[in-house]
Amino acid sequence: MFITPAFAQASGASPISSDMLIQFAPFVVIFAIMYFLILRPQQKRAKETRDMIKGVRRGDTITTSGGLIGKVTKATDENEVEVEIAPNVRVRVARPGISEVRSKGEPVKDVVASK
Repeated sequence: MFITPAFAQASGASPISSDMLIQFAPFVVIFAIMYFLILRPQQKRAKETRDMIKGVRRGDTITTSGGLIGKVTKATDENEVEVEIAPNVRVRVARPGISEVRSKGEPVKDVVASK
């Protein structure tokens, strides 16, 4: 007598309810924060390192991943450079073994022989 009938039916026939979206919203927000604070800067840093290693040329002072510091004397091919680590001591270093370019050398000048 004093109790009214309860209506337990959903108001719409949508398969995805707003409750489900609210439950997944924190995961989406956390992923977005991780992408912009962690993943994106790491990808940018990796690209800069790749470009730096690719741009090594004669006269640059480099540091290898093993800690050797030397001056590039010759870029033998795409994968290796020749580095002078002491007077008259030259070693070949694989480009992925270069950890940083400490100082850029003078660009190589083409000398035109004139008579």
